Amino acid sequence: MNKPILGSLGRNIQRLRMAKGLSLSQLALDAGLAKSNLSRIEQGEGNPTLETIWRLAVQLDAPFGDLVVSVESPLGENGVQVRLIDQGEGNPRVDVYWMSCAPNTIKLSEPHIAGTTEAVTLISGQLLAGESNDLHDLEIGKVHTFAADVPHCYQTADSWATLMMVITYSKQGYAKQSDSRQDVTL
Repeated sequence: MNKPILGSLGRNIQRLRMAKGLSLSQLALDAGLAKSNLSRIEQGEGNPTLETIWRLAVQLDAPFGDLVVSVESPLGENGVQVRLIDQGEGNPRVDVYWMSCAPNTIKLSEPHIAGTTEAVTLISGQLLAGESNDLHDLEIGKVHTFAADVPHCYQTADSWATLMMVITYSKQGYAKQSDSRQDVTL
C-alpha cells in the first residue's frame, strides 16, 4: 500500500478506536497484534494485510468499510484485490465491494462481526466460495449468499475471477458514519 492509503487507513482506525474508548494497547491485544505494529498502522506506516484490517474491524465492532472508506484504490495481497464500491446508510448496514482473485488462489477469511452475511455474484472466471466447510461452485451472474460470521473461503481455478461482494451486517447500531468521508481524504 502506498503512503496516502496507509495514512487514510491509519487515521480511520485511530478515529474508530478512540470513539470506542479503547487504548492502543487494548485494541492491539484484542486483535492479536503487537502494540508497536498497531501504532505503526495508525501512523500510516507498516503494511497491514487484509486479514489484519478485518481483525481490527471486528475488534472495533465496525464494518470493514468504515476502516477503508476513504481508500479509493484496491487493497490487495496474495493474489486478492478488494475495493469498497459503496456503503449503505440503512439498518441493516450493507456495503458493496469489487473483488478480483488471481488464478490458483485460496483466500481464507476469518469470521466477521456476528450476524454478517456475504452475497457474492461472479462476474468472470471460476470460483468456489462460501463457508469453509460448504464451498459452492459459482456460476457467472448467479448470487450465492452465506454466513460470514464463520470462517469462509474463496478459491479460484486456473483463471482470474472477478466478483461483486455485498456484505450485510446484522441490525445494530451501524449507521453510516456521516463524518468519515470528511475526516480523511486522499
